[in-house]
Amino acid sequence: MVSQVEYKRKFLVVIDESEECERALTFAAWRVKRTGGTVVLVTVLPRPEFIGLGVEDVLRAEAVEQAERNLDMRLARIREIGDVRAESVIREGNAPEEIEKLIDADHDIAILVLAASKSADGPGPLVGHFAARAHLLPIPLTIVPGRMTDEEVIAIC
Repeated sequence: MVSQVEYKRKFLVVIDESEECERALTFAAWRVKRTGGTVVLVTVLPRPEFIGLGVEDVLRAEAVEQAERNLDMRLARIREIGDVRAESVIREGNAPEEIEKLIDADHDIAILVLAASKSADGPGPLVGHFAARAHLLPIPLTIVPGRMTDEEVIAIC
């Protein structure tokens, strides 16, 4: 059993280009502000398709640069909330697989926080994937409705 001193609860939030990831970020950051822990922001980049020698490296470098800018924007938003510890991770590959690998590798990750899409087409691919497999996850899954405002999310944290 892990002692309270060693354990540092982390909330894992997937950062992508979706509008709803902001709701997940808001939930995790305010929950950490109020209860302690760390927010871990993860971006998973798809592997570039083989196009030609050296082209994949250029595409990968551009994707990493864009992901770092995106993560930096979110980290700045967390700093505005104040007194919230945060870290970021960039992975490459299949998003659900990489998220599961990260959860398995970092035993301090205690909660996966996702936000559902507002779309009538469904909650989004990651929410759909993890909701269907929630019984297999070693940690709780929190799904924040994408239609909630920041104020509504903060109020429940």
